[in-house]
Amino acid sequence: MTYERGTIDAALAAVAGDEPAVIQDLRIAFVDSATRALEAMHKAQGGAEWREAALRLKGLAASVNALPLMTLAGQAAEMDEADPALLERIGEVVARL
Repeated sequence: MTYERGTIDAALAAVAGDEPAVIQDLRIAFVDSATRALEAMHKAQGGAEWREAALRLKGLAASVNALPLMTLAGQAAEMDEADPALLERIGEVVARL
């Protein structure tokens, strides 16, 4: 997703400045964290764990202005239980990061 990648890179550049290697390291850390949050959503046992993992992902997405991911994670955080269809959509967005 080109738009998302550009938005994330711009947010990371605001933190790292004109340091491509640092931006790349931050991007790798972001994608790794988003993947772990998604895995936590998959493993969630009950609504509280689901919401906690979704809120973690939403905050992570907000930190780099990844609006589509933030929106989907926010929708998930408002649910009382896991939603497989929404989880799949979130997984697709994370996979394109």
